[in-house]
Amino acid sequence: MAQQQIILKLSCPDQIGVVAAVANHFADQQFNIIESSQHEDPHTNLFFMRTVLENAGTEQTLSTIRQAFAPVAERMRMRWQMHDRYHRPKVLIAVSNWGHCLNAMLNAWRNQSLPIEVVGVVSNHRIMEKMAEWYGLTYHYLPIEKDQKAEQEAKLLMVYQDSGADLLVLARYMQILSPGLCELLAGRIINIHHSFLPGFVGARPYHQAFHRGVKQIGATAHYVTADLDEGPIIEQAVERVSHANSPEELTNIGRDIEAMVLNRAVKWHAEHRVLINGVRTVVFNR
Repeated sequence: MAQQQIILKLSCPDQIGVVAAVANHFADQQFNIIESSQHEDPHTNLFFMRTVLENAGTEQTLSTIRQAFAPVAERMRMRWQMHDRYHRPKVLIAVSNWGHCLNAMLNAWRNQSLPIEVVGVVSNHRIMEKMAEWYGLTYHYLPIEKDQKAEQEAKLLMVYQDSGADLLVLARYMQILSPGLCELLAGRIINIHHSFLPGFVGARPYHQAFHRGVKQIGATAHYVTADLDEGPIIEQAVERVSHANSPEELTNIGRDIEAMVLNRAVKWHAEHRVLINGVRTVVFNR
């Protein structure tokens, strides 16, 4: 059986002694530091840290470990979270008409390269139902009737809560979530945007890119906020293209990038490598 390991991630006012306080506390608790990353933000005067610790003594409950660390966190004015490193967060995936991101994520989940537990797929269309069933997942078909968007969103939230999900992933779910839902699930919704933000808005973005003669296309994964496509960015990628690429070729290239970027963002979130810093993020991915 593997040794107990925990992940501590925190932010606090930048000050002398933060690393020492964490290291000394866990040394007293018989924990070894096996991985640690830090970042100082001079613009906000905040310090960010992610540390992986292994219990070299008697195994304890996560609640007990948290309780013992709380006085240290309070003294240093930390915002912090502590997680079992081996726990796989439960993920509900929302999708509309396009399945490239969904398929890539489910394949990565199935081959265990993505450390999550998918608990279901929700959609306002039936197009991806057979794909979800092939992966053995419950498919929640929630159509949006005229003037019934709020009721449909309430059902989506009920599915999220009933499934015990920790994260909602919008895998090309082409619906705008209400400010209320964004606030309720702040830091727990990840979206993939079909451009290297800021970029082309509205329908047919790759056709817009073609007509503008762009030389790079990309994708952006970000946390969802009430400000449309303005949430803290987790990951982005681009690829060079040229005048020779047709709109259809740009679309295919773009979809590959979208799937890759979304999987990276979900993986880093699941591994607790992402810390929100106002409208930005700190991502300890190396």
